[in-house]
Amino acid sequence: MTEQPPAPDSPVTKTGRLKKKYYESELQRLQVELVKLQEWIKDRELKVVVLFEGRDAAGKGGVIKRITERLNPRVARVVALPKPTERELSQWYFQRYVAHLPAAGEMVLFDRSWYNRAGVERVMGFCTEDEYREFLRSCPEFERMLVRSGIILLKYWFSVSDEEQERRFQSRIEDRTKRWKFSPMDLESRRRWLEYSKAKDEMFAHTDIKQAPWFAVNSDDKRRARLNTISHLLESIPYEDLTPEPIDLPPRDDSFAYVRPPMDDQTFVPERY
Repeated sequence: MTEQPPAPDSPVTKTGRLKKKYYESELQRLQVELVKLQEWIKDRELKVVVLFEGRDAAGKGGVIKRITERLNPRVARVVALPKPTERELSQWYFQRYVAHLPAAGEMVLFDRSWYNRAGVERVMGFCTEDEYREFLRSCPEFERMLVRSGIILLKYWFSVSDEEQERRFQSRIEDRTKRWKFSPMDLESRRRWLEYSKAKDEMFAHTDIKQAPWFAVNSDDKRRARLNTISHLLESIPYEDLTPEPIDLPPRDDSFAYVRPPMDDQTFVPERY
């Protein structure tokens, strides 16, 4: 039987991708719900931690950007830590991450997290075998402790195919605005694809626990991955609509006399556009 093309009002294209208009409409709708969730987190003084892990170029940063772009950075903040300093290397492994955990009324999104030890550090040899094994033993207990303390912990793993990752790497190389995303570590991660797969599978086997399970995201289609992740995040934290009532702006008080200095006294940015 010949495959039928999608109907004219279908949200997908002939290639199976989501249409841009439909994607943007759904994204806007979900972002409105994220604002409602933000107000609920703030009002109920919840503490939320969301981890974003996955292969390089799997789309983690794009999802984080769409989650936060309409939110108050004082409530929803992103943590993307650089490589540890010499002092941090001498600390308890989880210590540098604990410093960024949320207070009441906050949501923290980790763009990579303590799972660096089970991924890049394991594959690249940046930690010892003993350090790695200790991480696998202690991480589940650490996360259970976070959950017992009242933190809502969500863990997302973004899965991208070999072919799609290569396409995105090529795009980064060709686009000057994206080259900063590409590092020598990315090249090495491509070479060690199977080693990363094995490390991920072992990590899941030890840390996919009842109190803090892993949620895998198929991210070959960026638009679907973004909508699916945001939708799941909203479903994972029950919330109510606390949107304030519309506000009437009060009139300005012009009852006292004041003469402002001449506009020529100020230095303005050149109007080049």
